[in-house]
Amino acid sequence: MSGNSSVSVTVPATTANLGPGFDCIGAALTLYNNFKFTQIEGEFAISVTGSEAERVQTDESNLVYQAFVKFYQYIEQTPPSVKIEIQMDVPLARGLGSSATAIVGGLVGANQLAGEPLSLSQVMELAIAMEGHPDNVVPALLGGCRLAASGVENEPSRPCWEVCEVPWSADVLLVLAIPDFELSTASARAVLPGEVSRGDAIFNAAHLGLLLRGLETGKPDWLRAGLQDKLHQSYRKSLIKGYDAVNSAALEAGAYGMVISGAGPTLLALTDTVNSEAVAIAMKDAWQKQGVNPQVRSLCLDTQGARIMSGKVIC
Repeated sequence: MSGNSSVSVTVPATTANLGPGFDCIGAALTLYNNFKFTQIEGEFAISVTGSEAERVQTDESNLVYQAFVKFYQYIEQTPPSVKIEIQMDVPLARGLGSSATAIVGGLVGANQLAGEPLSLSQVMELAIAMEGHPDNVVPALLGGCRLAASGVENEPSRPCWEVCEVPWSADVLLVLAIPDFELSTASARAVLPGEVSRGDAIFNAAHLGLLLRGLETGKPDWLRAGLQDKLHQSYRKSLIKGYDAVNSAALEAGAYGMVISGAGPTLLALTDTVNSEAVAIAMKDAWQKQGVNPQVRSLCLDTQGARIMSGKVIC
């Protein structure tokens, strides 16, 4: 067999919400999963290597494969037999968008093997439909920090979602503390109230606007205030052992503020170049005193999103 199509897709991890931006804002991080798709004869096959590889399903329930099949169903074609090789570096169920990397990887890989019948915006719309909300899949696909909002109703010719890039000052750094326990998105959503007060809704709208300006300018006072939230964090922090201790330590070490990354339990501090190392040490020490052993990483904003490498495989 010769000349089989093959494509590799690298997709960044993401952090979503950033405090008041619940379910609408997310940022791509310099931490990645890689997916290689090779057309083969016979039954499909999936192999997984890397962090927590043994926990990833390799049958039809695999989310990368589900996204791959979903793409071909969308374009009304039979999906080809494919070998999927997954290299995992994004931890599972930690609020770092591991499911978004799988969905984006599967859709982008399928689009490439199919000859790119869908535009980038169409792939994005399909990814949002699969994930259910845009905050992780959009930056995973496009890179950078992105704000997504539903489009104008009753205009079927226009996209379902409007997405804009959020300027991010080079002076604003990200420090992530990834704990040695998990928190499912379903559990994190279950603790949220079904309704919120008008005051809380106004609070979050105002603070999201302030956060966006703070990220753009790096102005400390705007960032400190803009990271506050009343829609989800006060409810979810009860699910994260040691949250208050880590938050206090991060602030005392010079962080602008600390938020829950996605649904958690990873905690994210925003800080500057002067205090980033001290913030990382303080967060790790504080959590260890609570009996939690976190990985602490200082990461940058990924600006490229999903990367594609294609070629021919000679067998």
